[in-house]
Amino acid sequence: MLRSEPLTVAVVAGPDTAASTVFGLYDLFASAGRDWDLLLTGRAGAPRARPLIVASSIEPFVTSNGVWIRPDRAFRYCDTPEVVCVPDVIVAPGEPIEGRFGDTVAWLRQCYDAGATLASASGALLLAEAGLLDGCEATTHWAYCDNMRRSYPRVIVHPARCLVASGDGQRIVTSGGGTSYLDLGLFLVARLFGQDEAVRLARIYLIDWHSVGQLPFSSLARSRQAVDRRVAAVQEWIAENYAHPAPVAAMVEHSTLPERSFKRRFTHATGLTPLEYVHTLRLEEAKQLLETTDFAIDVVANEVGYEDGSFFRRLFRRKVGLSPHAYRLRFSAFRRALANAHDSASDRA
Repeated sequence: MLRSEPLTVAVVAGPDTAASTVFGLYDLFASAGRDWDLLLTGRAGAPRARPLIVASSIEPFVTSNGVWIRPDRAFRYCDTPEVVCVPDVIVAPGEPIEGRFGDTVAWLRQCYDAGATLASASGALLLAEAGLLDGCEATTHWAYCDNMRRSYPRVIVHPARCLVASGDGQRIVTSGGGTSYLDLGLFLVARLFGQDEAVRLARIYLIDWHSVGQLPFSSLARSRQAVDRRVAAVQEWIAENYAHPAPVAAMVEHSTLPERSFKRRFTHATGLTPLEYVHTLRLEEAKQLLETTDFAIDVVANEVGYEDGSFFRRLFRRKVGLSPHAYRLRFSAFRRALANAHDSASDRA
């Protein structure tokens, strides 16, 4: 049943959150029911939601990127809202957060137990720390998915997806990285106020749904290690020689270790087998070539070390989520648009 009266949407904020996500969600919910009529008739409609910025205290604070936020409510003085939005937590991937956000975690548990819907805009680490994702499916920014799996093994992580609803009554909704918080906001608006209202907001804000998920935007080659020096030396070497026709054998030879010992140490240090690691390097280079050149797909495959173009296409689609051709259309067009905008600005100057 759709809600007719304004409902309270709490947007959690803190020094470790991105101001763009906090204010972006605030603006989206504040627009619901209000701005479509304003644009068409000049008279604002009735707001459907009442967004509030909620934090540990009402004292203003500076976020990690230098933006001041003045909260509307402190946790202890905020009645349980119908919806709680949890923005991202800006910490280095792999950096532990245990004990750092105790008051926030406690308030999230309290709200969920009282029946609120919890929605995470890249902030699923806080929900996992609160124990609310145990046994549930979830997603978060692609750079943090591996860490979430390691730190919270009871969470079923979907790194490819931009939006996942789970929990009791699907009252936990998690979104991926970057501007996927807009997908999250539209999803919640559609659930609470109907699809027509969500479509209106998408048209007002020119929001394009991330139907392809996160994989096309993610970096595959993000495994790093600094403990095993022998493995680190091999990583440096293969970064310049990933197109070698027999890369794993060459890595073993470069390490001067027995093959079984090398493979065991490499996998332990990076989380990937040597062959998986080579594939990530090759596919990242293939992405760059697809974005910046007009090389035929088979030429791109050969340039990064694959003689079989069909195998390259299958591997690319499986790892990236798009075919090489579709990836080129999406991201080379983006680069061209930026270049054209820059050229136009230069001409006007």
